[in-house]
Amino acid sequence: MIFIKLDELLKQKGISQREFSRRTGIRQPTISEMCLNKSKSLPVENLNLICIELDCKIEELIEFKKEQSE
Repeated sequence: MIFIKLDELLKQKGISQREFSRRTGIRQPTISEMCLNKSKSLPVENLNLICIELDCKIEELIEFKKEQSE
């Protein structure tokens, strides 16, 4: 399963979702969905803007965790 760690990164940097939206031009509801891991898609353009603004690598933003089978 893919996890988006945007909420964690924003907290570390002390940036609100609203402020981050203003800085990147990404709609606040989109940022909120990403922070809650409810995004259905991750446009490359948005990923690029996020990594630039947070000065991070993509692997710091997105994590893959293998689901355990029952």
